[in-house]
Amino acid sequence: GHHVLNPVSAGVLNRRITIQERLAAQDSFGAQSTAWTDVVTLWAWIEAISGGELLRAQSIATQVSHQITLRYQPLFANPKTVAAYRAVYRGRIFNIHASMNLDESDSRVVLLASEGLNNG
Repeated sequence: GHHVLNPVSAGVLNRRITIQERLAAQDSFGAQSTAWTDVVTLWAWIEAISGGELLRAQSIATQVSHQITLRYQPLFANPKTVAAYRAVYRGRIFNIHASMNLDESDSRVVLLASEGLNNG
């Protein structure tokens, strides 16, 4: 018989997501507008998480609804930078609140994210 592993422990990164970075721009009237630019497209695993896990994660996690696991990338090393990123998956927008380097081994990163509306 085949053993069916939990997808996360098996490390199946089978969702193609695009990381985008927020760029503040000024329009011709001098008003601030937000533009998003693609940074990198990666394989990831996306899963919804429950409130109990959130409270254990971090206090900032009140609005976090999903965690996204992906291979370590240097661009996730700086928490301030990470907060300016979002992940896009098939038209769904995930606002990234924090990144956690799993066991500090630079092999996997978990992004704590909330699913948001695509409103610019």
